[in-house]
Amino acid sequence: MNDYVVDVLIYLYENYMGGEETPPPDQGELHDELAEAGFPREEIEKAFQWLDELADQQRTPNLLAPRRWSFRQFSEQEIRRLDTDARGLLMFLEQNAILDQEGREMVIERAMALDNNELDIDDIQWIVLLVLINQPGQEAAFTVMQDMVYDGIPDLLH
Repeated sequence: MNDYVVDVLIYLYENYMGGEETPPPDQGELHDELAEAGFPREEIEKAFQWLDELADQQRTPNLLAPRRWSFRQFSEQEIRRLDTDARGLLMFLEQNAILDQEGREMVIERAMALDNNELDIDDIQWIVLLVLINQPGQEAAFTVMQDMVYDGIPDLLH
């Protein structure tokens, strides 16, 4: 798979989630709109499935959430898929209270759910934004992350 799923997610965010416009009430119309925008139908379906799984994850409390002072070690598969900058961004976001440990794990899980061979820092920024958008109490973190996506990552990270 190529980056179409991430592109579909970005399109949906920029056109419906991050603004005042609401998506068509009929999901079929939204599928048609995305297809007309040039996205392959298979990738549209994968993007909708990804969003459904994210919503399910956000509704279900994580009983195995990391403890406050836990240490996160990336698996070999995660290291192969998340480049050094992407892993560094996750650490930066957690250290600056933009993501908590449970949010970090949700971002990693959603990143690994994509079929991309390697995810870069831009992909991770969008995934973080999509994870934070519907989390109660994370409005300030969402705003900071949205600024990072559109205005760039602070030099402190580099």
